[in-house]
Amino acid sequence: MNHLKEQFQAVEGVSFPGKTYVEELLKPVFDDQKVHLFEAMFKIHKAHTTMLTEQGILTKDECKKILEGVSQVEHLDKNELNYSAEFEDFFFLVESKIGERIGDELAGKMHIAKSRNDMGEAMYRIVIRDYLLKAILDAKQLKEVILKQAEQHIETIMPAHTHTQPAQPTTFGHYLLAIHDNLARDIERLKRTYHTVNQSPMGAVAITTTGFPINRERMVELLDFDGLVENSYDAIGTGDYLIEAAQSLISLMTNMGRWIQEFLRMASKEVGLIKVSDAYVQVSSIMPQKRNPVSIEHSRSIASSAAAEGMAVVHMIHNTPYGDINDTEDDLQPHLYTGYQKAIRVLRIMYAVILTMDFNKERAYQQARENMITITELADVLARDYGVSFRKAHKTASIIAKKSDATCCELYEIPVTTVNQWLDGINLKDEDWQAIIDPRIFVQRRSITGGPNPDTVRQMIEKRK
Repeated sequence: MNHLKEQFQAVEGVSFPGKTYVEELLKPVFDDQKVHLFEAMFKIHKAHTTMLTEQGILTKDECKKILEGVSQVEHLDKNELNYSAEFEDFFFLVESKIGERIGDELAGKMHIAKSRNDMGEAMYRIVIRDYLLKAILDAKQLKEVILKQAEQHIETIMPAHTHTQPAQPTTFGHYLLAIHDNLARDIERLKRTYHTVNQSPMGAVAITTTGFPINRERMVELLDFDGLVENSYDAIGTGDYLIEAAQSLISLMTNMGRWIQEFLRMASKEVGLIKVSDAYVQVSSIMPQKRNPVSIEHSRSIASSAAAEGMAVVHMIHNTPYGDINDTEDDLQPHLYTGYQKAIRVLRIMYAVILTMDFNKERAYQQARENMITITELADVLARDYGVSFRKAHKTASIIAKKSDATCCELYEIPVTTVNQWLDGINLKDEDWQAIIDPRIFVQRRSITGGPNPDTVRQMIEKRK
């Protein structure tokens, strides 16, 4: 065992950082920081230096030199900044590069009353808020195109499903408007998350603020935050903005994933309602008849993956100590960034699909005539117009449905004379029966608030506009 240990340490080293620690932790973290936090870090350096000068902690001459050094390093090619064991992480490397230009002592003054703790929290918030803004913008564009499609299909009859089974007639416009409203709520969640995220932790320093006379409120202004995380322990130790950002991501992608799955069903050859534009389908390598709606497939898969990134964030924070801890930092952050990157891809792909898709109105109408899905209206007519108690009317309608199914006939194939024989004592008028079996009349009669009646849906669309 000792021999094995000596052999390993000969390659690994016996002082920090060991070779494995470098390869498996420090270097990957360094690369992540360089990719994601570069711009945010320099924004904070410049703002903090400006604030220190305004407070009289730095002289104007020191400020000028520091900002010149910061600017020079900021404009270096990122690819030239590579991990070195000489520096613990990306932040120390940047400080060293600035020191090469303005001197180490002056570069060190840049960090008066600033810790990697409050600086790190601020950087994370700046990066996450940018992802949130992008997601909100793309979600709004998707919401608008869904509303436009709904407006085109206010009178497009189709079957609604419950428990995956044909249930009642509705319209494609009514269905799309439901999706629109669901997405609108997720956008509101993203907006509320943005407000939570866009608060400044700067000036909390390590966790208890500082003895220097800094101005935390000024940092709010300089970094375009909406407000201040006032309690310094809260600013460093809570991290609930990460949970909220993850939860909004999970909600958005889970909700979208459900109707994306529905779109895949509607785009299948057997259902045949949605036709995806040729720009977003792929052909089979062996079956020439295939039109594979891969754009929707990939969107479903990526949405699930994005939601999983959000779940990873929640699980990584769960049961961690309440304070500054690595669990919420370098190992966690990429999950959130990657999750939002994936979500934005899904939003953009589905925008393209929905804007360009076609909907088969004739086939949808025929499907709304099948599977006896207007039979609810028979129960309503018997209760409303023929004085039958609703419970008896519902039972009677169920009998008609079973007899119709036994004869392998759709309702529109059965004459009213046969229906009256089955009703046993109730003489249904032919015009009433023709209305019962007509999905358009079924939809027309459902005109109360929120129903699929075309005028009702039109009013809802105008309200949302």
